[in-house]
Amino acid sequence: MIHLDLHDPRPMYEQVVDQMEMLALRGVLEPDSRLPSVRQMAMELSLNPNTVQKAYAELLNRGVIYSVRGKGNFVSADCSSIRQTKLDEIRAAIAELIQQARELGASPGQCNTLLQSLMEVEQS
Repeated sequence: MIHLDLHDPRPMYEQVVDQMEMLALRGVLEPDSRLPSVRQMAMELSLNPNTVQKAYAELLNRGVIYSVRGKGNFVSADCSSIRQTKLDEIRAAIAELIQQARELGASPGQCNTLLQSLMEVEQS
């Protein structure tokens, strides 16, 4: 489910956070489902338990998971606000790129064609 890339310059805990967040947002991780314990996850991913604990702490901070004392960590039932925040970030990034394209003289049609072609590549 989680695939760590040893060639990725980001720290391992960030890779775990990003992938678990995406799995939760896509619904692959069911709301209110229990996550593996820190030790279990560390063994599955061949990571130090401190690395997994740091990832879980960040996911907790972002609202992706919640913790129940004595029971473990669970996927948050409502990730819609997190999803909306991500979409807002994407919208801002696209707006910035469109502004750069306009400064280069690109037409709205050219921008649209480029965006469509990139989305088609990602889907295949």
